[in-house]
Amino acid sequence: MAIPGNLLTTAMAVMPHKDANRALELARSVDVPFWPQLPHLSYYEDMYVQASEGFPGMVIDLEKRTLRFSMEKFMGEFEETMAHFDKPEYFDISETYSDVYHRFLGLDLSDRLAIRGQLEGPISLGFNVLDQDDRPILFNDTIRPFMIEFLAKRANVQLNRLKDRNANAFLFIDEPGLQYLFSALSGYGDVAARGDMEVFFSLIDRPRGVHLCGNPDWDFLLGLDLDVLSLDVYSNGEVFVAYGKSIRTFLDRGGIIVWGIVPTNFEPFEKEDMDSLENRLEGLWNSLAHEGVDREFLLSRSMLSPATCCLVNPDGERTVEKAFKTVQELSSRLREKNSLPSTM
Repeated sequence: MAIPGNLLTTAMAVMPHKDANRALELARSVDVPFWPQLPHLSYYEDMYVQASEGFPGMVIDLEKRTLRFSMEKFMGEFEETMAHFDKPEYFDISETYSDVYHRFLGLDLSDRLAIRGQLEGPISLGFNVLDQDDRPILFNDTIRPFMIEFLAKRANVQLNRLKDRNANAFLFIDEPGLQYLFSALSGYGDVAARGDMEVFFSLIDRPRGVHLCGNPDWDFLLGLDLDVLSLDVYSNGEVFVAYGKSIRTFLDRGGIIVWGIVPTNFEPFEKEDMDSLENRLEGLWNSLAHEGVDREFLLSRSMLSPATCCLVNPDGERTVEKAFKTVQELSSRLREKNSLPSTM
C-alpha cells in the first residue's frame, strides 16, 4: 500500500507564502510532504495556469492574472502540440511554471513514508477557463476529450517523476468544480461527468485520487475508481458521513480518506482548540460506526490534513502555519490514544 493511513498527515498544496524556501519547509513538516503551489509568488504558480502549460489555445495575461482560451489560437497551435504528444517530457511542468516543483524534486525524499503531488483536473479546468465567447471550454465537445487526454499525460509524467524520488508517491487530482456538476445551471451533468471522469482515471497511473473542498454528490465521487479521497470535513463532515454505505464500500476496496479537519481561515481557526477538533472528528467517526464502518479499520485507512487552502487571511501565512502545526499535534494525540503506529 503506497498511501499511508493510521492518521498520518499531509496537506493541501495551495499556500499563501511568497518565500518558496519557507513554504517547502512547511510542506516537509507533515508526514507525507508535497510540492507547494504559490500563486502569490507568481501567477505561473497558480494551479490552473500550471495545468494549462502547453495546452494549445491558452491565453495567459500575467499582468491581469487571467487565463483564457482562443479557438483560433488552438487551431494554430494544435499541429505543433500533436507533434510532441508522444514525448513525456513535453507534459512535465517547466521551471517557468513552477520553480517550487523543481526545487521539491531536487530534495532527498527517499526516507519519507510517501510523497505527494497534485494537478488540476479536467472538470475544474474546463469550468474555470472561458473561451472567446465567454463559454467554459468544458462545454466544447471537441476540446473536452482532448483536454482529458492531455491532462492525463501531464498527471502521469508528474507521478513518474515523483516516484523517482520516492517509490510511494501518489497524486491528488484537484477538482473543486465537481461541486457544481449538480447545479441546474451547470450545463454539464453527472452522467456526462461520470463518463469523462472514468475515462480520465483509466488513463492515469496509480495511486491517484481526488481532492476538493466543496460538497458534491458523495455517492458519485466515492463510486469513481479512486485510491484516495481528500476533503474538507470541518465544513462538510456531517453531510459526508451520511453516505456511510458508499464510504464503507470505498474503504473495503482499498480507499484512503484524508480528513481535512483543521481550519486554515483565521476566524474559524481562532474558535477551535485541540479538544474541539478531536470531538468533531470523533463525532463523525461515531456516526460511521453506527452505519457499520469498523472504527479500527477506518482509522487504519485514514489520514489527517488542514481543512482547506487559504490565500486571504489578514495575517498572511501565519494562521496557515499554525494549522499545519495543529494537524501534526492532533495526529500525534489521536495516534497515541488509538495505539496507531507511525508507519504504514
